[in-house]
Amino acid sequence: MGSLIGWCLEVVYRRFFSGANPERRWINPGFLTGPYLPLYGFGLTLLYIIASCEPYLKVNDPFMRKIALFIFMAAWMTIIEYIAGVIFIRGMNIKLWDYSEQWGNVQGIICPLFSFFWAVLGAVYYFLVHPHILGALDWLSRNLTFSFVIGFFYGVFIIDLASSTQLMVKLRRFAAEKQIVIRYEEFKEHTRQERFARRARLGFFFSAYRRMHSDEALHSFYDERRSFFDELRARREQMK
Repeated sequence: MGSLIGWCLEVVYRRFFSGANPERRWINPGFLTGPYLPLYGFGLTLLYIIASCEPYLKVNDPFMRKIALFIFMAAWMTIIEYIAGVIFIRGMNIKLWDYSEQWGNVQGIICPLFSFFWAVLGAVYYFLVHPHILGALDWLSRNLTFSFVIGFFYGVFIIDLASSTQLMVKLRRFAAEKQIVIRYEEFKEHTRQERFARRARLGFFFSAYRRMHSDEALHSFYDERRSFFDELRARREQMK
């Protein structure tokens, strides 16, 4: 539920509010193909645990207790976001999102603005979702037919994860070879433009038959941004 809802939130945000999308296009966020973001799934689970711990907060005033709870939620969601970002940047040489232009950002992975958004999201969860989540879980456990939907979801998710991870490994190998960090959104936008250009050149059916291989797409992406990557390398050498 969290992964699906989070995906919808990200799609709407990137379509209507993100400054990184001036053309206001629909963008599939994350590195998976399907409509889910595991970061939000883990986040929803964490919000449930934190909200359940409210009685243990040593704050007498009810209003201040809720403020402290939302700050606690924002802090932990920011930690999860940072861990996920570091894993992809340092482990895979891939940047799934970039807050470098935001004030107070840390390595372009987290920033105060989005920590505030996490606090708002935590408040929305607390007032609108948390009071009903136990009832929803009870309903799911009593309707075994829905277990098939859950099983189907995870089956598709695992296949998607395996396929996307295979692409991530290729991206990591290529990024390590070229000593660069690949912004995944830029790579997806490049492949999208290449797909449309190929469709215009070959026609719909021929372009569908001849899909761009990931290695070909990576070299094309690198060649298009070679000057940008060379500038980054030169800047790193100067810092050393």
